[in-house]
Amino acid sequence: MPRPKLTGLGGGLFGCVTMLLVGGVAWLLFGSSLFVYGLLFLPVSAATALWVRPADLITAPISAPLAFAAGVWPIAGGSGGFGGQLMGVVSALSLHAGWLYAGTLVAALIALVRKAALIGKRPKRRTV
Repeated sequence: MPRPKLTGLGGGLFGCVTMLLVGGVAWLLFGSSLFVYGLLFLPVSAATALWVRPADLITAPISAPLAFAAGVWPIAGGSGGFGGQLMGVVSALSLHAGWLYAGTLVAALIALVRKAALIGKRPKRRTV
């Protein structure tokens, strides 16, 4: 598995762009299936949490919901104008919040485990 070191901003951009592509693929191939979109959101959240730099681990669970919201736009199903599209996005976010919570939980757990491993690797200081 590749080990890129993304900054906090890079991790957020990676998640947003990837989920926008996933939303486009779900729209084209699966008829705007939010189930497929949510299912593919989980590995994107995990990859973002695995590939972010250790100094920016806190950004992984923050960027996951932003990526979900950015990518749901193509499959939201709003009608007519900006207001209709916005209402479609809000409706999709509220009706499929389970996927949003699950992906955020995956990112948070991976970040927590990585942080605990980093703390465990630190050399212990000796006080005199």
